[in-house]
Amino acid sequence: MKNKKKPDPNTIHPIVGYDQEIYVKPTISNPNIIVGDFTYMADKEFESHVTHLYEWNNDKLIIGKFCQIASGVEFIMNGANHQMNAVSTFPFYTLEGWNMNAPSIEDLPLKGDTIIGNDVWIGQNATILPGVHIGDGAIIGANSVVGSDVEAYTIVAGNPARLIRKRFDDELTSLLLKYKWWDQSIEDIQELIPIITNHDLEFVKEFLKDKLK
Repeated sequence: MKNKKKPDPNTIHPIVGYDQEIYVKPTISNPNIIVGDFTYMADKEFESHVTHLYEWNNDKLIIGKFCQIASGVEFIMNGANHQMNAVSTFPFYTLEGWNMNAPSIEDLPLKGDTIIGNDVWIGQNATILPGVHIGDGAIIGANSVVGSDVEAYTIVAGNPARLIRKRFDDELTSLLLKYKWWDQSIEDIQELIPIITNHDLEFVKEFLKDKLK
């Protein structure tokens, strides 16, 4: 244990004396934002980075454990979408004085929940669009705009974000997805740190194969 302290997912500031980084989960008040243990953001707060999350759409932002979210990241939710199956996209119904009722849910391009896996690194100023699913272990490049799903253990970047490369070969990716190190106990993860931070990927493969026997 570092400084004789056990990691606590319910503490807000995981670095003593530094308020520019937070564990996100204990700061959440909106029930439609669900965040796993030890996911952090490089900011003083999180919820202002989730925009257009309106309760009548009933969409959710779901983020896994141990994600690393840089400053300036924005999660745009379904409430930002305008009706697109008519001549005009102008939202008359939201503005005073215009004679228009809200369109039906069926007429709005709702994309469902936005789901971020575990151990995902989202780079600075990236934008995640509604309904995107990002797989475990993915890396999102800085300033990227992510409008489509991202596979586990891949690196994407750009506007729109496109695949740069897979992080690992298919065998190691499969082993990691089966083992799910992020679901282990804190004590077990402490023991795993030398493994999951080891650059010798063949050694890591053999370790995981043994664990999964």
